[in-house]
Amino acid sequence: MKPVSESASALRISLVCNTAWAIYTYRQGLIRMLVGKGVEVTVIAPRDRTFDLLAQMGCRCIDLPVASKGTSPREDLRTLWALYRHYRSIRPHVVIHYTIKPNIYGTIAARLAGVDSVAVTTGLGYVFIQQSRAAQVAKKLYRFAFRFPREVWFLNRDDKAAFVDQNLLVHPERARLLHGEGVDLEQFAFTPLDEKTHFDFVLIGRLLWDKGVGEYVEAARRLRSRYPQARFRLLGPVGVDNPSAITRAEVEAWEREGIIEYLGEAHDVRPFIADADCVVLPSYREGVPRTLMEASAMGRPIVTTDVPGCREVVADGVNGLLCEVKSAKSLAAKLAQMLDMNGDERRAMGERGREKVTSEFDERMVVERYKELLQTLTGVSL
Repeated sequence: MKPVSESASALRISLVCNTAWAIYTYRQGLIRMLVGKGVEVTVIAPRDRTFDLLAQMGCRCIDLPVASKGTSPREDLRTLWALYRHYRSIRPHVVIHYTIKPNIYGTIAARLAGVDSVAVTTGLGYVFIQQSRAAQVAKKLYRFAFRFPREVWFLNRDDKAAFVDQNLLVHPERARLLHGEGVDLEQFAFTPLDEKTHFDFVLIGRLLWDKGVGEYVEAARRLRSRYPQARFRLLGPVGVDNPSAITRAEVEAWEREGIIEYLGEAHDVRPFIADADCVVLPSYREGVPRTLMEASAMGRPIVTTDVPGCREVVADGVNGLLCEVKSAKSLAAKLAQMLDMNGDERRAMGERGREKVTSEFDERMVVERYKELLQTLTGVSL
């Protein structure tokens, strides 16, 4: 698409994702900047409770059919066709795609509609964790679709290297490293650790086996008799549309066993981070996890896995501890190490986490990258 000669108020930008919740939760800084400049922002995603919140921010919202955990070609073609029709109708100057199916089918639809697009790989998920036939098909689709975007953004070096090493980028020169989507340092203000008689761990996120929830539960089993003051909490949606989803019945069984305290889900995670003494994420692979950036911004020490994405946020022994992936034994040892530290040691870890996030993951730097991108693609200065 040729650069537009008008002002920013003439720009039309579409954001496409497999959940509206993720657009609202992770890209508020970008949306505020665009709407503040008068850009027409359209969010295309499956309808959920955040549609109203996005509309209040000034976005137009369009419902999109996406079978996130399905592999039906018919459903995927339905997604592609719906996006093609929307792009032909809206005529956006740039479409930014997030998550696997929008990245693949949205990118193809944008090409067919003659619209410039950018693909943001927010995490490689099951495609690079599992060795299934579906994962192999997804890689072939990535390779086909990713010849079309103007740029492909990766949130960590490992994901970018994986695409290059496996020859999934026809145009590797279009790959860019974003180094996480950033966190609002004012919204997630530093909060000192309180002195309490009990010790609260919390795992925040969609309840997926791939997030290491099973290892977290098993680690809690191993530690609860030795550390009766420790509480192990879960915060996040259950039964989500994902192949790795954990059911509410499984969570209820852990509650009955007395291992886990399930906190439900929340729009605002800040009170739960503030109540925690340590935030845990034993994930199998991430882009750059927002939960860990938010926890570090608020001054909480972290225990997470030594995997792509997580190790971008946590320096072992500096602002948290790294454990082996898919190992409840290793996770339990690191949680015990955190429990055995004194309060000053944990507070120092939290303070160093705040410093790390401030220097590396300030959301304002991410918004500037988007500004530069859009100026390059449209010729309009934001």
